[in-house]
Amino acid sequence: MFSMLRTIFWALVLLLALSFFGISIQAIVNSPAGQENFAYLGHLLLQAWQWTTFWIRPPLK
Repeated sequence: MFSMLRTIFWALVLLLALSFFGISIQAIVNSPAGQENFAYLGHLLLQAWQWTTFWIRPPLK
């Protein structure tokens, strides 16, 4: 429970820091470069997930 509250607290601190420097999360996500970065990150995470589940999967009998 405490770790979840700590995570929420740091997320709020991060949002306040971004606001202080005038950085818009919406502008980053909607920009072409942001879209490409998120697509690339999603592709890497998908590959990592597939590789991990391949090695964890029990052997077929």
